[in-house]
Amino acid sequence: MKMKKGILGQILVAAGLALSAGSARAAVTVSDADLAKQVRHELAMYPRYTIWDDVSFRVSNGQVELAGAVSQPYKKIDMERLVRGIPGVASVSDDLKVLPLSDFDNRLRLQVARAIYSDPAFRKYATMALPPVHIIVENGHVTLTGVVATDFEKNIAGVRASGAGLSFGAVTNNLQVERPAKKS
Repeated sequence: MKMKKGILGQILVAAGLALSAGSARAAVTVSDADLAKQVRHELAMYPRYTIWDDVSFRVSNGQVELAGAVSQPYKKIDMERLVRGIPGVASVSDDLKVLPLSDFDNRLRLQVARAIYSDPAFRKYATMALPPVHIIVENGHVTLTGVVATDFEKNIAGVRASGAGLSFGAVTNNLQVERPAKKS
């Protein structure tokens, strides 16, 4: 009987520790601004995040909403898992779209990337671990996203992407500019 009581006691102690650890995690409160920094860091450090993906997020009351597009199904799963594991995240709404898996789209991605990043205006970006211009290709339609320094760079990226060939229709240039030209 002593043996059974000892084991029962150990089980009760382990259960109590598990419950207190769970309630401690639930009690973690992090500001939305701090949570946004952590989400941004986790997504940026994800080793498979490339110029073929465009992921954005919003944080409100500990709830994280992922949006954008990824080039592979496993990336959607991985990114949601990463964000869900951040202390203070109450819930995750995963609205990431998985782009079609297509050899044609893959060739177009490479052609557009070569056209943009071989331009002298973009050589400084080409050596970055994650260059700032993201190339989203969906069924032959190209959209540029990300951030560049100037209006000139935005325009050059659009022209180079349009000249890469194989695209169905005009390239959508949604690049943001850090230092827009001053209007007179």
